[in-house]
Amino acid sequence: MVEPYLSDEPLKPDPPRNEPLHSEPYWERSVLERLAFAALKEQRAARRWGIFFKLLAFAYVTYFIIASVDFSWATHGSERHTAMVDLQGVIESKGQASAEVITSSLESAFKDSSTQGIILRVNSPGGSPVQAGIIYDDIMRLRARYPKIPLYAVVEDICASGSYYVAAAADKIYVDKASLVGSIGVLLDGFGFTGTMEKLGVERRLLTAGVNKGFLDPFSPMNDQQRAYAQTMLDQIHQQFISVVKRGRGERLKETPDMFSGLVWTGEQSIKMGLADDYGSVGSVARDVIKAETVVDFTEKGNLAERLAKRLGASFGQAVGTLLQGWRLG
Repeated sequence: MVEPYLSDEPLKPDPPRNEPLHSEPYWERSVLERLAFAALKEQRAARRWGIFFKLLAFAYVTYFIIASVDFSWATHGSERHTAMVDLQGVIESKGQASAEVITSSLESAFKDSSTQGIILRVNSPGGSPVQAGIIYDDIMRLRARYPKIPLYAVVEDICASGSYYVAAAADKIYVDKASLVGSIGVLLDGFGFTGTMEKLGVERRLLTAGVNKGFLDPFSPMNDQQRAYAQTMLDQIHQQFISVVKRGRGERLKETPDMFSGLVWTGEQSIKMGLADDYGSVGSVARDVIKAETVVDFTEKGNLAERLAKRLGASFGQAVGTLLQGWRLG
């Protein structure tokens, strides 16, 4: 049998209820309780802020996804409508104004059984003659395949150079009186750094297999033979451009000596010269010419990942590519 332990110290009575909390021996427990409650409160606050920022990030991503999704398909129904395709910005192989995007969009617009007419809305300074030529040829192919569906070009701010090359394929061209139209010419631009290199004492070391392999090298001088060859090439492309305009506009053209010199004209002047037909906007052409006031946008917007990347600023490489573009219609 175990004997109970008996201490010689007298038992201390419990403190009265009104004794201060910091008095011996209870103040330690009070401090610990306060620290524990403070820590718990801080954890709850941190958890609330964490949930808030997660919801904010989710809302941000959701917004960009919704903004990037093309819902125009939802309006493609049985209702008679005017189909619209946008030709916006520089015409180049990579971008929203590439031949691939424009021709695919036009194909969808022509195929739709409820399409009464098509508007190509143009706001472009031009660009690649190759891309413009592909779009032009495809428009002519589609017009021959769907002869009952008219296609009209509606110019907003500018329809110059390669974009006018494309517009020449339309049945009619509508402009605003202040639109800029024309620039029927070709240019080849670049820089020559030979004088600068001489001043800096920099020697150009270029080895080639082929006499003209260094043709148009910006760090080498251009000789007369190469300059003449480049000019011949530009003249050939210019004549292709002129032929397209004459074939597209026909007897409506009132040709002047400077019509194909590369100058641009206002919309008002372009109508007088036969480069355009009349004043009009997307709304007025759909309502008064095509007689189908409902306008459905058939312009392809690219896939979701591409649109998100562009919206988030991932199009830097495309901008650099534009700056490095060489010759173009202009």
